[in-house]
Amino acid sequence: MTENSVATGDLRVAVIGVGVMGTDHVNRLHRRTSGARPVVVSDAFVEKASEVAASVPGVRVIEDPFAAIADPEVDAVVIASPGMKHHEQVLACLEHGKPVLCEKPLTTDAESSLEVVRAEEKLGRQLIQVGFMRRFDPEYAALKSLIDSGDIGRALLVHCAHRNPSVPPYFTSEMMINDSVVHEVDVTRFLLGEEITAVTVLTPTSSSEAPEGLADPMLVLFETESGRLVDVELHVTTTVAYEVRTEVVGERGSAMIGLDTGLVRSGGDARRGRQITPGFRERFGTAYDIEFQRWVDAVRRGTIDGPSAWDGYAATAVCEAGVRALQTGRRAEVSLAERPVTALSGR
Repeated sequence: MTENSVATGDLRVAVIGVGVMGTDHVNRLHRRTSGARPVVVSDAFVEKASEVAASVPGVRVIEDPFAAIADPEVDAVVIASPGMKHHEQVLACLEHGKPVLCEKPLTTDAESSLEVVRAEEKLGRQLIQVGFMRRFDPEYAALKSLIDSGDIGRALLVHCAHRNPSVPPYFTSEMMINDSVVHEVDVTRFLLGEEITAVTVLTPTSSSEAPEGLADPMLVLFETESGRLVDVELHVTTTVAYEVRTEVVGERGSAMIGLDTGLVRSGGDARRGRQITPGFRERFGTAYDIEFQRWVDAVRRGTIDGPSAWDGYAATAVCEAGVRALQTGRRAEVSLAERPVTALSGR
C-alpha cells in the first residue's frame, strides 16, 4: 500500500507483543479505532499470538517481529513488547520507513534512546510516537489548557499521587521509578512545558504490605529548568484500588484532577463516594482510545500527534537520574544531550 492509498484506505497495523497491553491494542484497533485495522500480531509466545489472531478476522501471526515489521502488507506498527526489545524494533521501523507507536519506555536507557532520536533525525521525518497515554486523558488535557490559559497565574508547584493496589512479587524499587514514576515524568514535562533538571528520592518506612526489599511508599521530587517543584507520592501496595491524582498550584489558584465526587475517603471497601477504578486500564481506557485514534489520523496525514522520540528519551534520562537518587540517597542531576533541531516535543 502506498502513502496515497493509506490516505484513502484502512491503515494496516502490526502489533508486536500481545501481552495484556498488546491484546488490548489489537481489540482497540479492531473495535474502537476508525481508519485502521490490525493485520499482523507477533509475540515470543506463539500460542498466545495465535489465540489473539483467531479472535479478529483477517489477522495473521508472524513469529519473527522483524519480519512482521518488514511485511509489505503492514503500513504501521504498534510496539507493546517488553522494554528491552524496543530499541532494535523501533530502529527496524525507521529502517523500513514505517510509523510506529511505541509503548513506554522508548528504550531502557538514555544512550540507546538518544540513538533512536538521532536515527529519526537522520531520516528527516518523524515516524515515532511514544505511548504516554495520560496526555490524551480528558482531565489531563483540561488541566493543561487551564495552565496555558493563565487563569490561575503561573504554575508554581505540582503535587502528584500514584497508587496501585498491588504489584507482582518480582517488582523492585527501581521498577517503581522506571515503570510507574515515568508517567509523572512525562506529565510534568507535558503540563509545565520544560525539562526536569534534578531528582531526589526519599524512602520512608515501608508498608507491611510491601514485598521484602521494596521501598514502598516513596516520595520523589523533581526540579525543573525554571525552578518549579513537583512532588510525587508513589505507593504501589495500597490494597485499595488504582488512584492517580495531580494538583497544580498557581499564583492565583489551584486545580486538581483524579478525584471522584462525594466523600473524600479511601478504605477497605475501595470507595470514595463512588467506586474507585480498580486498575489503570479502567482509569485510562478513554485516554488509550483517544491516543490510538489521533495516532491513526496523524499517520494518515504523514505525521505524529503525541509524545515524540525526544519525549521518550527525556523521560528515560530523568528515570536514570531517579534510579541514581534512589540508590545513593542523594539528589541526582539529569543529563540531557542538546536537542536536535528536528526533535520537537510532541503535543
